[in-house]
Amino acid sequence: MSATAIDYIELDSENLGASRTFFTAAFGWRFTDYGPDYAGIEDAKLDGGISQAEGARKLPLVILYTSDLDTAEAAVRAAGGEIVREQFDFPGGRRFHFREPGGNELAVWSERRPGA
Repeated sequence: MSATAIDYIELDSENLGASRTFFTAAFGWRFTDYGPDYAGIEDAKLDGGISQAEGARKLPLVILYTSDLDTAEAAVRAAGGEIVREQFDFPGGRRFHFREPGGNELAVWSERRPGA
């Protein structure tokens, strides 16, 4: 039996148009419409992970990768995203969490800067 890979993540949005505008402005994603209430995400890489829950279990967290965390944070802010957890170190690098206008929380990570 071959390994089964994570292939697709769906986000619910309280405002599909605002979410779409945000992700296009912040990350350059394109979308394909499949009816008035669904847009397929294009141009996004995908991997996944499982985090030990601390207290109540949370919704899945989508984590995006960038080679420049500061630039990604600036793009998130400029596109109207709300930073809900400032940049922090973790064993694999650094990341921050944000909420996009449709209400979804996501994170962006990068390797640590050399010498950091």
